[in-house]
Amino acid sequence: MKRKAPHRAAAREALEEAGVVGDIGKKPIGSFSHRKGKLGKCKVKVFALEVTRQRKSWREKGEREVQWFSPAKAARKMREPVLRRMIRDLHKYA
Repeated sequence: MKRKAPHRAAAREALEEAGVVGDIGKKPIGSFSHRKGKLGKCKVKVFALEVTRQRKSWREKGEREVQWFSPAKAARKMREPVLRRMIRDLHKYA
């Protein structure tokens, strides 16, 4: 998403992929490396989003399954240790 501030691009992705809207932090809470097909390895910046609502329909609704978890349970479900730590530390950004 060229020409968008990184936190705004992250908020847009959250809307497109999960239908969620809310207040997003302007600074990343962390980052990790991810291999993305032909693009190779890329750095992913993670932003905290305080969800205020979820829309009834959104762009990728039929492509993804959305589940809501407590931060503790969400952290346990993460395979990536860096993401697990970021989720456990979310309370620091509230």
